Parts: sequence; structure tokens; C-alpha cells
Amino acid sequence: MSYDDVEIEDMEWNDELKAFTYPCPCGDLFQITNEELKIGEEIARCPSCSLYITVIYNIEDFLGDSKKHVEPSKQQPIAVA
Repeated sequence: MSYDDVEIEDMEWNDELKAFTYPCPCGDLFQITNEELKIGEEIARCPSCSLYITVIYNIEDFLGDSKKHVEPSKQQPIAVA
């Protein structure tokens, strides 16, 4: 079970870690990267202990223009024997 639910607005961007962070009770920081947020990840983990938090955010805020340039996959028919 998640230690807590935290709004992304309550987290801080850490340039050194290239991640959003939030203080963990153990003294370290919960961390989640932009890349993780873009793929829908909502769990920020602490690297020093077993705790994790659920990050509440709108995924559309992290997709930006990258979603607009993605080509749909071209499906090829395959023969089934």
C-alpha cells in the first residue's frame, strides 16, 4: 500500500536528479522522472527504503507535443497455419 497520495504540484523538481522529489520519512527523497510520468507511471519510490507514494497528476500535462508526432503503428497481416 502506498505511503501517501501526493499532488505533483506539492513535489519539487530536482535538476541534479532530473526528477520530481518529495521528502521521505527516512530522510531521503521519493523520486519520479518526466519520462516515467509521460508513460503513465504514478508511483514515486524512495531509493533508500521500501516506501513509495502515489503521485496524482494529469498525464496530458506531460505529453506535450511528443504525442502529436507519433505515427500510428502499421499492422501487417500474417498468415496463420
